[in-house]
Amino acid sequence: MIQAKACRMSGKVEVVTEKIFEAALSIGTPWYIAGINFDESQRKLKIRVDFELGSRFAVPGDSAEHPVHDTVTKTYRHLNFFQHECELEVRVPRVKLPDGSVRQVNPPWAGKLSGFTLLFEAFVLLLCREMPFSGVARITGVSVHRVMALCARYVDAAVAAADLSEVRRLAIDETSRAKGHEYVTLFADEQARKVIYVAEGNEAATVEAFAVNLRAHHGKPTEIESVSIDMWPAFIRGVTDHLPNAQITFDKFHVISHASTAIDKMRRREQKLDPSLKGLRWLLLKDRSKLSPAQRTELDALLAHMTTKRTARAWQYREQLREILTRKQPNVVRALLHQWCTNVLRSKVEPMKEVAQMIRNHFEGILAWVSSRQTNGFLEAINGLFQAAKRKARGYVRFRTIRTVIFLIAGKLDFSRLNPYLAQPT
Repeated sequence: MIQAKACRMSGKVEVVTEKIFEAALSIGTPWYIAGINFDESQRKLKIRVDFELGSRFAVPGDSAEHPVHDTVTKTYRHLNFFQHECELEVRVPRVKLPDGSVRQVNPPWAGKLSGFTLLFEAFVLLLCREMPFSGVARITGVSVHRVMALCARYVDAAVAAADLSEVRRLAIDETSRAKGHEYVTLFADEQARKVIYVAEGNEAATVEAFAVNLRAHHGKPTEIESVSIDMWPAFIRGVTDHLPNAQITFDKFHVISHASTAIDKMRRREQKLDPSLKGLRWLLLKDRSKLSPAQRTELDALLAHMTTKRTARAWQYREQLREILTRKQPNVVRALLHQWCTNVLRSKVEPMKEVAQMIRNHFEGILAWVSSRQTNGFLEAINGLFQAAKRKARGYVRFRTIRTVIFLIAGKLDFSRLNPYLAQPT
């Protein structure tokens, strides 16, 4: 009697346990948990899932439900049960269609990559946005190649489904992919602040490839109104040829960067005859507002000799240029820039003359900044994040991997259509 009662109690506990797991795993009719096995030596929990006898199933591309033809056993890696690995061992049905073909049913929890559940894939993707693939592989116990394949599949699917019909303002910039002169080019929606295309190389052909991709995603190259780029001739030619109605804006910060480079060139030349200029590089390149009181005093001492030190005059020219580009009246900026170029070209500060000539050659694009206020600042920040991720991973070699990482970091891709456990981007 006591033994029979104990057996009944044990059976009830097993049923309750299975119902709890069914609720936790969102397993519903006709699926049910057929058994649970915990292997302490392997630190693994295995949950067996089956379906009710007589069930009928639909398959992708066919809404009708069909009787079961036969079954195959599939294993799906799921989220860990506390510190233990958890797997679903599922008896997956195959159905026979009216045309005689046999198709395998896709269980509702099955992920996009064979052998994973949707919840496990969501967990992996969230980790991959924050750390290198190798780190995710160590945490999950999945090979790094499987982790990379999973991320690439989600990125490819989300990018393929993207709608670019509303893109009007672009930012284009390059980032290095390896030592030497190997680059990838990033195209970003300036209003949405997200990367929408990644191309191999940094030639005019990359802009042409973007225009083709834009058409394929319901966008029109003729509807791009403005593009922010640096002064790389290939980008200028590519935008002119393939985005014909876009107003080119040369990022103000790139212009100031050229002026800062000119200051350093002048300092290097002059310090050969004036050792007092040695060690002043960062003092001259940093924004004055970010200098300490002692550094400002040292800078003021240099500027007091402006009539005799060309480095001091170069610094002054850069600050004048910075002040001009903060103004908001196009006509005023046009007149001041013309005068600035004239003054610099009449000076003996040779490196800054190159900047003045560059401004004259790209005058309208630089002036466009005053109206558009469009910069590549957020793309520069994205480049920094990618380079940091690349260093952590000790370099990415393949372009496909680089593209995947950039989209994970800065694509704001909508994975919720692929996996309900991944939130929409904000």
